[in-house]
Amino acid sequence: MNGNDFKGIKRITANESQNESNSWINFVKLFELSEIPEKSLTQIACDSKYWLWINEKLVVFEGQLKRGPTPNDTYYDEVDIAPYLKLGKNKIAILVWYFGKDGFSHKSSGQAGLVFKNDVLHIHSDNTWLSRLNKAFEYTSRDYPNYRLSESNVRFDARKESFDWILLEDNLRGFGRAKVLGDAESSPWNKLVKRPIPLWKNSGLKEYKNKINFPFVSKGDTLILTLPYNAQITPYFKIRSDAGKVIDIRTDNYRIGNTLSVRAEYVTSSGLQEYESLGWMNGHQVRYYFPEGVEIMDVKYRETGYDTEFTGSFTCNDVFFNRLWEKALRTLYVTMRDTYMDCPDRERAQWWGDLVNESGEAFYALSPSAASLTQKGMLELINWQRSDGTIYSPVPGMYTSELPGQMLASIGYYGFWNYYMNTGDKETVEKVYNGVKKYLSVWESDEKGILVHREGDWYWGDWGTNIDKQGIFNAFYYLALKGFRNMSELLGYNGEVKKTQEKMDAFKKAFNAQLWKNGEYRSETYTGETDDRTQALAVVAGLADEAKFPEILQKLKTQKFASPYLEKYVLEALFIMGYEEYGLQRMKERYSEMINDPARTTLYELWNIGSGSVNHAWSGGGLTILSQYVCGVYPVEAAWKTIRIRPQMGSLTYAATENTTVNGKFSVEINKSNGKYRIHTLLPQESNAIVMIPVSYKKINLNNHLIWNGKEKRNQWSEYLGIDNGYHTFKIKSGNWNFVAE
Repeated sequence: MNGNDFKGIKRITANESQNESNSWINFVKLFELSEIPEKSLTQIACDSKYWLWINEKLVVFEGQLKRGPTPNDTYYDEVDIAPYLKLGKNKIAILVWYFGKDGFSHKSSGQAGLVFKNDVLHIHSDNTWLSRLNKAFEYTSRDYPNYRLSESNVRFDARKESFDWILLEDNLRGFGRAKVLGDAESSPWNKLVKRPIPLWKNSGLKEYKNKINFPFVSKGDTLILTLPYNAQITPYFKIRSDAGKVIDIRTDNYRIGNTLSVRAEYVTSSGLQEYESLGWMNGHQVRYYFPEGVEIMDVKYRETGYDTEFTGSFTCNDVFFNRLWEKALRTLYVTMRDTYMDCPDRERAQWWGDLVNESGEAFYALSPSAASLTQKGMLELINWQRSDGTIYSPVPGMYTSELPGQMLASIGYYGFWNYYMNTGDKETVEKVYNGVKKYLSVWESDEKGILVHREGDWYWGDWGTNIDKQGIFNAFYYLALKGFRNMSELLGYNGEVKKTQEKMDAFKKAFNAQLWKNGEYRSETYTGETDDRTQALAVVAGLADEAKFPEILQKLKTQKFASPYLEKYVLEALFIMGYEEYGLQRMKERYSEMINDPARTTLYELWNIGSGSVNHAWSGGGLTILSQYVCGVYPVEAAWKTIRIRPQMGSLTYAATENTTVNGKFSVEINKSNGKYRIHTLLPQESNAIVMIPVSYKKINLNNHLIWNGKEKRNQWSEYLGIDNGYHTFKIKSGNWNFVAE
């Protein structure tokens, strides 16, 4: 057997299991070894989550991805367990949590169980395993999480059970032989697909920020413990207590408006005890309610999350923008786990409008491993495509409504194509290509050459007021065509390139003829105030020509209706048009409440804290603007083989950004002072850069060598490419370079 061949492998469960929601099942396998293998790859699958111990050591903390890669199939994990094995008696202990209900990020199979396959040790899931329902895990008292979450609250009654069953010498009281349900890849789990993203990063147990003198006896206290930032955590405590007291744990993000997230309860046994609630929650504070008489010995937390590194950075001479970048990064990370999420508390859902913004930020802020989460989302979106060609999100999950604007954004230039430009992953583009083509065929043009009015299942353009939905859809459609044309060119489908380019040319002409009226873009049926979103998207898509920029600028100075989701495109439009000074000003005006909030490290869903979430993925687009436009860094050849450096500093005098790409680390630092303009850049091996310096500078040196003094000075370090839109343009190769212009 190879690592993904499950022929002959069985799926097992506990004999008592009735597939009830929020069920927890213990599985144990005992075996002996006379030698320890150097490597022992193991494939593990369950519905819905598992924790793995071998010989009392924690190997996997919350394994398994939510279902599924398609509407019918299931993921599996692959883990090397060799480091945890020993000579003689060994014990594998697995705790499975079966959600048993659909949500906005999970589709239940309807069957709790486990698949375990280790060909090196010849250990496979079968009826030689021992199992039992873990009856200490229960439903909490009311209230329960909102319907969008597949996770239940977690309650553990320590009077009924402990975690001693994972110990080597436990007698396994109450365990019986596991029940075989069928073949591993039979219905309802179907095909098992290898996990495409890393297992979670795990901090281990950590101290809270605020120090408390332990031990002390509670008087019915609620302890409010502070986290260093908004994080995905599991809470821990150690106490001494009489039996039957109920401890409640929740975060400050438990209630989002009138919507509830998850919390935990623990019913004490008698004596000294410690417990970590395994269902993750998020927030800036963790609030433990300890009943009177409980002696509190310690409280800690474990942070887990997507396994990527914060390799990117941005800094400038204005602390406001530094804080914006940092808060956007924290918002980005707390909305990454099984999928990209809109928010980690209310929904945990892979809305693709959010994902487009998140993915763009990740390429400037996180290490290359983050790209796998975008790739996973792309494959899921297309694998869940309906037979009529429509796509919808969030998937995976129970949600089935198409949001046309978000779907066009997902497959387009800023979605799928931006993933390729940053990764060079042609194989994934090939996998999604036909699905993109099929979805574009759903859209038709009317006799005037623009889109036929089409509302999809949810006629949504953005939150807020004065939303010209048809204007937004038409612009996103053009961006989708642009992405598809580029994909077709990449894959060598020249006929599609020609046909799509002709369609784009005709569409652009019709869009301007039909929507440009009296100095603004406006669709025929829209009667509200001028929509800043439509003006911006026309610019970003390339539908608006430069002659219209001054009038569009005036609209963007007065109209401010976009939510944080589409504000990213408004800001981008201002930089594309060359109005970076106002772009920075508008960014400050719009983000001021969020950035100046001292209590929160993440960005809100809406401009005011209101009833929305305080950690919403779509709000971080400013991060991309600061790195991509203010510092001017963008890959113009896939996988960062060629990087454009064209800073747009506005009134800033200093800015710098860096990150590690799939092609290595880059850094760019720009300094304007004393009449000089300096760009210092470090380029990865085998990368080139196109460096652009305003023509207002008459003398340019590179690494102390004159390369421009009213005309090109030929040299061995750079190639002069001419003037491009008011910029001297130089090509340089990998290395450490210093440009000084004056």
